[in-house]
Amino acid sequence: MRNMMFWGLATLVVFFDQLIKYFVDTHMAVHQSIPVVHNVLYFTYVQNFGAAFGMLSGKRAWLIIFTFIAFIFILLFHKTMGDDPLLKWALPLLIGGAIGNLLDRLRLGYVIDYVDFIIWPTFNLADMCIVVGVGLMVLQMIRKSKEEEIKS
Repeated sequence: MRNMMFWGLATLVVFFDQLIKYFVDTHMAVHQSIPVVHNVLYFTYVQNFGAAFGMLSGKRAWLIIFTFIAFIFILLFHKTMGDDPLLKWALPLLIGGAIGNLLDRLRLGYVIDYVDFIIWPTFNLADMCIVVGVGLMVLQMIRKSKEEEIKS
């Protein structure tokens, strides 16, 4: 059952990430921007040739290798995680987000980004899932640390 939830959530993340990116790629021009909430949130088509915030731009091979390594570590962690409720959500979000962006890099050579808050670099659903997954893992580590502190 744990594997079914893990792969089900990861698959949903990849599906919706790729669906939105397909819509952006087929219905918008690069750098086209559509206001959602004027002066706050825009739907902007950006081709990101790097990682977060455009770092490592042009290092596609390294980004692909890093993603595969991260994928292996997450799968290994998944096998040993037990029944921690935060990790049940964190790990499939991480895997789904990583796969979503990896598919773009392999297929297109760049990642399609589209969520634009003007004051922050443009990002996508896969990025959001990765950030939430990492955040849940940090919360789990803090909680576990406090539990161990109480025990000793």
